[in-house]
Amino acid sequence: MAYEVRVPMIDTQAATGEIARYFEACTMFRGRVANSARVWGHIPYIAKFYLLASILPQREGAGTVLSSKIKEMAVLKTSHVNSCAY
Repeated sequence: MAYEVRVPMIDTQAATGEIARYFEACTMFRGRVANSARVWGHIPYIAKFYLLASILPQREGAGTVLSSKIKEMAVLKTSHVNSCAY
């Protein structure tokens, strides 16, 4: 099944300025630059806010009751139900 790309992903190696700093923050918090972050890179100032807002609920503790493992399982199941390609 082929998917139409509406917003191109930014190459992490070619990123400069604010986008490069956003990718560095992604790597620091998540250990990698996810494909969703490569799309968010088109709006780096908003993406930086989103990064912080999305990282806390995914981490252990931080005021949450569920473990990170269960949270990740919910993300994977949701992706599967929505027929995500990866």
